[in-house]
Amino acid sequence: MDSKSKMQAEKHLTGTLVLSVFTAVLGFFQYGYSLGVINAPQKVIEAHYGRVLGIVPMDRQATNTSRDEGTLTAVTVTIPGTEAWGGTEGTPVPPSVPAEDHAASPYILTMYWSLSVSVFAVGGMVSSFTVGWIGDRLGRVRAMLVVNVLAIAGSLLMGLAKLGPSHILIIAGRAITGLYCGLSSGLVPMYVSEVSPTALRGALGTLHQLAIVTGILISQVLGLDFLLGNDALWPLLLGLSGVAALLQFFLLLLCPESPRYLYIKLGKVEEAKKSLKRLRGNCDPMKEIAEMEKEKQEAASEKRVSIGQLFCSSKYRQAVLVALMVQISQQFSGINAIFYYSTNIFERAGVGQPVYATIGVGVVNTVFTVISVFLVEKAGRRSLFLAGLMGMLISAVAMTVGLALLSQFAWMSYVSMTAIFLFVIFFEVGPGPIPWFIVAELFSQGPRPAAIAIAGFCNWACNFIVGMCFQYIADLCGPYAFIIFAVLLLVFFLFAYLKVPETKGKSFEEIAAAFRRKKLPAKSMTELEDLRGGEQA
Repeated sequence: MDSKSKMQAEKHLTGTLVLSVFTAVLGFFQYGYSLGVINAPQKVIEAHYGRVLGIVPMDRQATNTSRDEGTLTAVTVTIPGTEAWGGTEGTPVPPSVPAEDHAASPYILTMYWSLSVSVFAVGGMVSSFTVGWIGDRLGRVRAMLVVNVLAIAGSLLMGLAKLGPSHILIIAGRAITGLYCGLSSGLVPMYVSEVSPTALRGALGTLHQLAIVTGILISQVLGLDFLLGNDALWPLLLGLSGVAALLQFFLLLLCPESPRYLYIKLGKVEEAKKSLKRLRGNCDPMKEIAEMEKEKQEAASEKRVSIGQLFCSSKYRQAVLVALMVQISQQFSGINAIFYYSTNIFERAGVGQPVYATIGVGVVNTVFTVISVFLVEKAGRRSLFLAGLMGMLISAVAMTVGLALLSQFAWMSYVSMTAIFLFVIFFEVGPGPIPWFIVAELFSQGPRPAAIAIAGFCNWACNFIVGMCFQYIADLCGPYAFIIFAVLLLVFFLFAYLKVPETKGKSFEEIAAAFRRKKLPAKSMTELEDLRGGEQA
């Protein structure tokens, strides 16, 4: 950014703009908090599930009962950490639970826990299709106000989990919170991009990713057992995201509506001018009004494309394939397995205090999110995406080797820990931030809303699959679980190398033209660049 642009940006950075952007990205903070909060207190919540359901988890000390010709006999099982159950060693499990049922007990607990983790993504899947409708129907600010009701309701259910069937309340609470996050993940970028001046749009647009990783980090710190991650306070830990929802609700009352929404969608010129004056200070709003008029005419001249048309039209097919694959690669890279289950993974790696290592992952995640903001504009989208995938692939292999050889070489725990940190770093370099905004760059005004909707649904669906299945995969494959992700990362790398275009500095028309001209699926992106050069010549 040159000195003139910096001066212009500083001039446009008003208190109202800062308040509006901060308030909006609180929605992404809640998303990050919900992603990370379920990790640290896993053992404590599982123990509580066991008490409620009368189930004995495999890794705790309690006693079992067996039936022998109509009599009940106490049978001792070695399970450390009985104190979490509120009892002592040798205390029999209630006779209402037959001994033969205990063989399946660990799997029932795993099912409930996996569902508690992954149902969050189900809510996101369901609501991701309604973002455009509710944003246009209610307006950006009012829509964010209304959907906060979901966040508060979900937080209350989780915060009161001990007063009822905890597994049901937590699953319901996380599903409702997921509904909120699915809506918020569309409404927040929409609002931030529309209220930001052109000179600040890129910088302010990256703050949502920073809000996510900050939410993850704070949830991990609060999840320490001497703070809120203990048997007495874990419901408060889960319900605390409601505080951010309440704060956002009241701050939104002070935020102006998006001037672009007022002008382009509603045709309210005077209200749009008032909103611009609040956001820009004493600047003349007419220049931006003229830009909005041009955008309004362009949007009117291009027919809106439905989701069905997006899939059926050969004109969009390759762009849709790329849009979906970058979302799949983001989620199936294994990063959410790290976010959801990192404490468990560090425990398997032999780390004495795994929860602190998990917080270390959160710190690294936050630092490299900030660094990636500067890298994306310098190195380009495609090159960073490829570098990130390859780095994650190597890290996944190293993690697997470390976990597999841990029993033979104690120092392999350091290899596994280093691999986890590198895995997160490479994710934030490319596969983390890039898939969301590259989808918007692949499509022009007409097909863009439908493309973003299906990309969002795909991302949430993959998030659900990983959250639901990874614990089973880890139990089944042991130290080799991340080999599956390594193989997938190799597939994603090859796809990205052959298919994903560089979108930095290119217009939507240039990118769309490149996809239309691409006849053979085996052509490389270098050939696409040649096609663009031929068009311009």
